[in-house]
Amino acid sequence: MDLHRYHRQMLLPDIGEQGQQSLLSSTALIVGCGALGCMIASMLVRAGVGKIILVDRDFVDLTNLQRQVLFNEDDVKIGLPKAIAAQEKLSRINSNVEIQAEVADINFMNIETYLKDCDIVIDGVDNFETRYVVNDAAVKHAIPYVYGGAVGTTGTIYPILPHTPDQSARWEAEPDVSIAGPCLRCIHESMPAPGSTPTCDTAGVLGPIVSIIANLQVSEAIKLLTKNWQRVNRSMVHLDLWLNRFNQFDVADLYRHNDCICCKQRHFEFLDGQYSSQTTTMCGREAVQILPTQEMVSIDLNKIKQQLQSSSHIEKHNPYMLQIKLEEQGKMINLSIFSDGRALIQGTRDESIAKSIYARYVGN
Repeated sequence: MDLHRYHRQMLLPDIGEQGQQSLLSSTALIVGCGALGCMIASMLVRAGVGKIILVDRDFVDLTNLQRQVLFNEDDVKIGLPKAIAAQEKLSRINSNVEIQAEVADINFMNIETYLKDCDIVIDGVDNFETRYVVNDAAVKHAIPYVYGGAVGTTGTIYPILPHTPDQSARWEAEPDVSIAGPCLRCIHESMPAPGSTPTCDTAGVLGPIVSIIANLQVSEAIKLLTKNWQRVNRSMVHLDLWLNRFNQFDVADLYRHNDCICCKQRHFEFLDGQYSSQTTTMCGREAVQILPTQEMVSIDLNKIKQQLQSSSHIEKHNPYMLQIKLEEQGKMINLSIFSDGRALIQGTRDESIAKSIYARYVGN
């Protein structure tokens, strides 16, 4: 492979040709392809990470274009899933990178399948339940997890490098270099109560904070993938762009001074499905996601379309999604059914209404 396209990156003393080869042989899982995920994927593809796995459950919406840099108005008109639209754009940036796009919801049933053979997992999600599932899997399998989040004008990033029972992780192997630290549950023992934290629904989001947090995540990921352990930031970074604040917090004591149920006791409650939910409200949208009660291989969208087209208005149909417009209790509802059995019910935040619509039109 011609490495010339990475020449400027290889001039960096801590990367060089050896570091570039490490990137080329690496696999990164990006969970979520929204604002953070788009920028993370773009930068990793440009950096030459050999394989990128993109997993996202949503489709491109007009309100995404303010901050989700891989998408355009054509993606909105077609109704493409974000993972597929991102894959198309990324493959034109660097055709040497293998890009695997998965239109799916990351949950306790599938996270370990996606993590298999990955060298790193990077956070691009918008809810804590998914983060806790990813954290459990990353700790269990000793995989670096670069946590990140952005809302309003603020953002946070922290690379999670879990301790292992026998100190066998790559970042623990070198004498005097161990950079293992607390996991997400050391920092936030329990999920925040509903309504207790700001979301893009309630606080909005400034485009530049997303780009900065995503690029900080990518910077830490490149350090990890090139084995520059001593360069990895072991502090939690918090930014407020609007108030011009940059803070770093030493979180090492959170591991030493607690008996974390995840990384010390090694009880993976979220990975075991103890806290899984069938419904999720979607960040930035008046919408509810419904998961099937059991994992489906696929459903026949063409068959559902034939059954519904006489009584419903078909808005969009492609191999990944069927979108139907309905009237429910005097409100217009968009029902988007995905081939894995999931559905997004847009036009309500009432989970009981969403479940009722799902049962009538999808079943299960």
